[in-house]
Amino acid sequence: MPEAFEEAKRRDVPVLLSVGYSACHWCHVMAHESFEDEATAAVMNAHFVNVKVDREERPDVDAVYMEAVQAATGQGGWPMTVFLTPEAEPFYFGTYFPPEPRHGMPGFREVLEGVRVAWGERRGEVGEVAGKIAADLRERRLTLGESRLPGAEEAAQALLGLTREYDPGNGGFGGAPKFPPSMVLEFLLRHYARTGAEGALQMAADTAERMARGGIYDQLGGGFARYSVDREWIVPHFEKMLYDNALLCRLYTHLWRVTGSEPARRVALETAEFLVRDLSTPQGGFASAIDADSEDAAGRMTEGAYYVWTPGQLVEVLGEEDGRIAAAHFGVTEEGTFEEGASVLRLPQDGAAVRDGARIAAIRERLYEARLRRPEPGRDDKVVAAWNGLVVAALAETGACFDRPDLVDAAVTAADLLVRVHLDDQARLARTSRDGRASGNAGVLEDYADVAEGFLALASVTGEGVWLDFAGLLLDQIIDRFTDESGALYDTASDAEQLIRRPQDPTDNATPSGWTAAAGALLGYAAQTGSEPHRTAAERALGVVAALGPKVPRFIGHGLAVTEALLDGPREVAVVGDPDDPRTAALHRTALLSTAPGAVVAVGPADGELPLLAGRVAADGAPTAYVCRGFVCDAPTTDPALLAARLGG
Repeated sequence: MPEAFEEAKRRDVPVLLSVGYSACHWCHVMAHESFEDEATAAVMNAHFVNVKVDREERPDVDAVYMEAVQAATGQGGWPMTVFLTPEAEPFYFGTYFPPEPRHGMPGFREVLEGVRVAWGERRGEVGEVAGKIAADLRERRLTLGESRLPGAEEAAQALLGLTREYDPGNGGFGGAPKFPPSMVLEFLLRHYARTGAEGALQMAADTAERMARGGIYDQLGGGFARYSVDREWIVPHFEKMLYDNALLCRLYTHLWRVTGSEPARRVALETAEFLVRDLSTPQGGFASAIDADSEDAAGRMTEGAYYVWTPGQLVEVLGEEDGRIAAAHFGVTEEGTFEEGASVLRLPQDGAAVRDGARIAAIRERLYEARLRRPEPGRDDKVVAAWNGLVVAALAETGACFDRPDLVDAAVTAADLLVRVHLDDQARLARTSRDGRASGNAGVLEDYADVAEGFLALASVTGEGVWLDFAGLLLDQIIDRFTDESGALYDTASDAEQLIRRPQDPTDNATPSGWTAAAGALLGYAAQTGSEPHRTAAERALGVVAALGPKVPRFIGHGLAVTEALLDGPREVAVVGDPDDPRTAALHRTALLSTAPGAVVAVGPADGELPLLAGRVAADGAPTAYVCRGFVCDAPTTDPALLAARLGG
């Protein structure tokens, strides 16, 4: 981007910055209506230096200018349209602009003309506005009050706050639009595991069930759409994001671990299979997203066309009788739940429309095969390090819990790609890659934290010490390059490209914030290794949860989940024995099925690759498990049932 600002200085024109992402519907609309229009493009090229940024490639650029947009307009979103001086200072903002004035919005050509005139005739006024906005952004500091560790009281206050915002009729929190609250639900599961609070489990389980029965979940192919436009989870915004499905796959696995719920098991595995089937890249990583739009029967690019059905379409594929059963089972009506009489498939009834499970399974398979013949939505094939780290953790744990070694293998393959392609010889991460080639964009905090989290999960599942070593390299980078003297974390490294402000946001949004993800990975690594510096860094980072947890629990869910791990220890489980011995495998599986928040697991022979195995011996030659927390250890055991009891509360 620096060359764009140099060109703007040379030509004495503003920079027009447009920020979006591949699965953003209105980004595509504005690009088609305006950027691809020859007359509009001519104006843009004549009077501006135009920069298009993928927010998934450069989340730092997006964060800095989105903060300015929100401060100036009270709202934000994508596409984000910002006009900047050649010094990169913003002075005019917006999101989507239609080509012509409509619904109270100015047309984009009008906006261009207004900015052009202001730049040419009122330069002093523009400079004053830009300078004031930039100064305000630079002077903003994160003030969280006294830094202290969050405790049981803050967790209880957060639970109370979530209870107030809970939607008891539909699950989830707040009204429409409604996003999957993955991290909040993870906190609720961990809080239940630590305290036995039934209300926490009920909110988590009911929300997970409502989502899985809704249109936000793909009832044929598995996987979740980005969000629901209504509060009942009926009609989604149809793009499927890698990060959502990674987080939800892991969440439903953890829900099954707590409850033994068969629907939770089904959704976890179907989501994992969707990830591997539809988002795997030839190099072994995972693509970022699948678009919402695809061609409909008339050849128009239409949102949701790939996923929705009419009663007539069901009959066409299934015949009269099965078509009628499918319509009842999946909530497909003549009126429709979406547009033009079409419906999003869901499971609206309490009981099945037909009790014959085999018949429903056959209907699903036939509908899925018919859907494969429709024009498919586009896919964004770039591999984002952070999101692939989330997938590695999800597939590793899901594969281990459900005895699916193929899923663990997929996690290992993706982790190997991250090491080979994204990680350089100085342990620095590239943010993205495509076709096995890393981009020039530096990794941000969430990349280091989420990839480390994925490696830690692999270490627990496979017993291979190399993954713990790689996690340590990344976490050392976080301590050295992303942390200030107070323990606060920044989203970009100290030696990253300097923007008008160094972004810093501890709140969780669609994914765990880099800040809270780092706290969790640091805590897990410290438990695995006994490293005091990493434990201290985790505790200092968690001070933000003490400040925000009781006030805005919906936006610090991952931080609250990490807090539950801290309050529980987290527990350290070492399983000593020959990995090929079925008794070792039984103890290892018992440890991995533990609901103890944030528990870490090491498995291998005595004095094996992982630090938790050091000095451990097998009792009378039999595989043996050791459980420790807070510098106190239980007596070793060779009995999986006793191990489960020790890890259950």
